[in-house]
Amino acid sequence: MSSILTNNSAMVALQTLKSINSDLSTTQSEISTGKTVSSAKDNSAVWAISKVMESDVEGFNAISDSLSLGEASVAVARNASESITDLLTDMKGKIVAAQEDNVDRGKINDDVTALKDQIASVVSAAQFNGLNLVDGSTASTDVLSSLDRDASGNVSSSSITVAAQNLSTGGYTAKAAFTGSDGVAADSADSFGFSLDGTGGTDDVGSVVIADPTYAAGDKITLTVGESEVSYTVTADDVASSTTEDLVAIGLKTAIEASGEDVTVDYDSATPGALEITNTGAGSLSVSGQFTNANAGGLGALDSIDVSSAAGAEAALGTIETLIDTAIDASASFGSVEGRIETQSDFISGLTDSLKSGIGSMVDADMEEVSARLQALQTQQQLGVQSLSIANQAPSTLLSLFR
Repeated sequence: MSSILTNNSAMVALQTLKSINSDLSTTQSEISTGKTVSSAKDNSAVWAISKVMESDVEGFNAISDSLSLGEASVAVARNASESITDLLTDMKGKIVAAQEDNVDRGKINDDVTALKDQIASVVSAAQFNGLNLVDGSTASTDVLSSLDRDASGNVSSSSITVAAQNLSTGGYTAKAAFTGSDGVAADSADSFGFSLDGTGGTDDVGSVVIADPTYAAGDKITLTVGESEVSYTVTADDVASSTTEDLVAIGLKTAIEASGEDVTVDYDSATPGALEITNTGAGSLSVSGQFTNANAGGLGALDSIDVSSAAGAEAALGTIETLIDTAIDASASFGSVEGRIETQSDFISGLTDSLKSGIGSMVDADMEEVSARLQALQTQQQLGVQSLSIANQAPSTLLSLFR
């Protein structure tokens, strides 16, 4: 039965064309984005999983950077310890030569002293981004190495601990507290300091207390006052005195006054080892300090080596063997942890690639399949338009019945 009110053929053709157009729109979206799941409405479950994995990939990229930084820091320390091992080996040769009676031990001792200075230079320079693993200023450092996600979705981080190796001739300790008159106390860690604001108010005066009952000859106190670094090395006479703290404070006072900074320094006789620093300049002034304990480092015995005499040369021979073993052990320790960091870095790189591949298999479009489907849908669309056109012409044929 034909009807001029209801055109069933046109409605079927229209619904078919709508379906084809919808599929064609989806296909074109896949072509433009390269993804079958580009938003949560496409497939909420797959989209949610892919987003979690993408966040993990970003986290692992940051971990890869952390591992690179850690590996570089350890590599610097390993190179330094290997260089120190070589220098100590050279020094051993000098010490062995000094065992002979018919030699100029004074000249040999000068060479040994030069090697000592070079070792100290290597130790001081062996830092990466401010971290020095061989000067005794830190016990260890943690290198972020992984993100761990459990079955419940909880995430935790893990690290590789790098043990520092003290190859210095002195150890660092915070034996004094620096406090400004404004009550700003210092950090109780390995370094400490305070600032004098230079505004002319009450905050431009600060006290430095450097009292310590266990001073030893060779201990060194270093202060940084503004742009100047001053120091005082404790002598055997200072240690023998009953007023060691006062002698050290007076020595530092002299050094500060000779630095040229805009400050005045007064010795507070009421408090042993106390100095009062007044900022007389227009700007603020920062003061910080550090103690270096003689013979407290891993190579502390290096300072005792003196081959200018037969007895000293004989004693030095046993000392140098111990020092070489210490440097070798440090090199081996750094080499081991550097290898572990490198292995972890390779693993993180491979893991990141695997995660990216997994994400791609879930959400990426198969472009060959999409291309074939696009061709088919375009053909179907053309046929659908023609079918709808034919269906819309059907009622007009009924006019011929009434002619």
